[in-house]
Amino acid sequence: MKPFLGPYSSHIYSIARIIIGLLYWQHGAQKLFGILGQEQNVDLFSRLGLAGIIEVVGGALIVLGLFTTWAAFVASGELAVAYYLTHFPRAFWPIMNGGELAVLFCFIFLFFASRDSGAWSLDHLIWGNKAGQASGD
Repeated sequence: MKPFLGPYSSHIYSIARIIIGLLYWQHGAQKLFGILGQEQNVDLFSRLGLAGIIEVVGGALIVLGLFTTWAAFVASGELAVAYYLTHFPRAFWPIMNGGELAVLFCFIFLFFASRDSGAWSLDHLIWGNKAGQASGD
């Protein structure tokens, strides 16, 4: 059966990419700028500082839809490392170790890395439909 929102899938995907990219960017903004509930920023040359840089730059690229597949791939890797270094040692299951968000973001970004950037993206604007046609739309 054909999905009833199928004709809008590229636009819905773009909206999801933008919202998820903004959520991810916020985590980096907390770390680097000490905003959005974080009282102080972290040292740029620490592990959290590197994570913050990846989150701010990667989140912005994902929101804009610029080099989305590469930015999402790097973000997915950063989240996998963060999960195994920070959450996994606490307990095996993500629900018990507080790592659900890291796992969720990791696999969403892996999915983004496997697709194009969607209709509303700088990739699409600059390179047209040639920008990563692995979406199957």
